[in-house]
Amino acid sequence: LGGMAGAPALTLLLLLLLPAHQAGYAGAEADTCGPALGGAAGRRHGPGLEEYGGGRIVDITHAYRPGMPPDATTGPLVRLKESMENGSDYNLSELRMHCHMGTHVDAPGHMNQAHFAAGLDVDTLDLQVLNGPALLVDVPRHTNITAEAMESLNIPKGVRRVLFRTLNTDRGLMWKQGGDMSFVGFTEDGAQWLVDNTDIKLVGIDYISVASFGHLITAHVAFLKNADIIPVEALKLDNVKTGLYMLHCLPLRLVGSEGSPIRCILIK
Repeated sequence: LGGMAGAPALTLLLLLLLPAHQAGYAGAEADTCGPALGGAAGRRHGPGLEEYGGGRIVDITHAYRPGMPPDATTGPLVRLKESMENGSDYNLSELRMHCHMGTHVDAPGHMNQAHFAAGLDVDTLDLQVLNGPALLVDVPRHTNITAEAMESLNIPKGVRRVLFRTLNTDRGLMWKQGGDMSFVGFTEDGAQWLVDNTDIKLVGIDYISVASFGHLITAHVAFLKNADIIPVEALKLDNVKTGLYMLHCLPLRLVGSEGSPIRCILIK
């Protein structure tokens, strides 16, 4: 969906081509990173749908919290360096995490040294790709995102941003302590099929890696080879209906970094 021209016709085409929402993706398992929370806190820190503006805005960013995958090895994510409770005149927090934790974006230099040396960091990512019409689809639950699975989704030409919801959401993997290497992602042939046969430039997925564990390097390399595809990983897609949205994703301007935390929302 490169622009708004022809959007009504394309919308009708999508409604005809795409399958209905699968009930199996209604929510995640109960095994979470922390205690069950009710009300607004439960929506922010659990698989509940986070809607704002009367349901018009949906937050699809995971709250950064201790124990979320992949586990931080640097101690607490946020700690108070200065505390009013302990006598300071102000509260001042320090943030420590690696750049591929929680909901985040990969820059071209993540797995391509030539791009990294050329300075293609997160500060160079195209905001026109990170913001615009996007399609949320359900991937068949029995498979990684292979070439066959990609072909079966019937994503029309012209669609530039696609969020792929997989078995990861159904299993609640982002709500479990640490990491789980059995997660679903793109295989090398699935990534290459997307590159060769679609107009997709933003690839969103619901776990910490766009690539399956068995294709962790090769699928990333296929996506990042030409520096024009942006993977956005670990999206919170629990309970969000499939279909068309306006997507807005904004990474931090981390000069020299190959990845960044990112805040993503959908607007209905």
